Amino acid sequence: MAHIIVVGNEKGGAGKSTVTMHVATALARMGHHVGAVDLDLRQQTFGRYCVNRRHHLSEIRLDLKSPEFFPLPEVDKASVPEAENIFDHRLSACIATMETQCEFILIDCPGSHTRLSQVAHSLADTLITPLNDSFVDFDLLARIGADGERIEGPSVYSEMVWHARQLRAQAGLTPIDWIILRNRMGAQQMVNKQKMERALVKLSKRIGFRIAPGFSERVIFRELFPRGLTLLDLKDIGVKQLNISNIAARQELRDLVKTLDLPNVSIEF
Repeated sequence: MAHIIVVGNEKGGAGKSTVTMHVATALARMGHHVGAVDLDLRQQTFGRYCVNRRHHLSEIRLDLKSPEFFPLPEVDKASVPEAENIFDHRLSACIATMETQCEFILIDCPGSHTRLSQVAHSLADTLITPLNDSFVDFDLLARIGADGERIEGPSVYSEMVWHARQLRAQAGLTPIDWIILRNRMGAQQMVNKQKMERALVKLSKRIGFRIAPGFSERVIFRELFPRGLTLLDLKDIGVKQLNISNIAARQELRDLVKTLDLPNVSIEF
């Protein structure tokens, strides 16, 4: 069985597609066969990332290890029983195809609550939730008091993950390994940053997730998207000397993959 990694968060702009592409490419470069699907059927940011990569590598005649992108297949409506959801069948058909070919499956979810996203979360062996280092984003996980310290109760996204966990338990599947990825963290030890850390640690003990350091805000991520490249590809395309920011970003990715603790994965980049 392929190990399914879902990258999800019901808020846009958290860096889900960037995280998905870098984790998928890292695994591919380490020799694993990686399949990936984009469930944001409107924006398709991750899908565009993969298309950009394929086109650019073809133009410069360079063969780099890459995840294999699988579009969500169409399903004949007539074949779907009246009481069942056609999106469930489309996702099931896609996963069934990928499982015959891939060791890892990456699923990039939209930044909103959709049927596809809900079903994908129930399939996750590993769930990565990128979270901007802000109480605005934290509010999706839990309601917090005015002091930024007192947690008043779980919020909409945490409740959705809890429901996905219940479905997996009922099906006799292994529990979801849920990882909150702190993204776009500032370098300064500001009061807000310290409060966020304390709140996340407290919440992790209540609802059961691990915390991983994410990516700092870097221009390089936006610059690489049109070519479909990642931080790991820079030397392959002729960048002889990485600057300090690029080296730090590669280390952040290495730390993330190490924290994920995926089966049969040894860090080699």
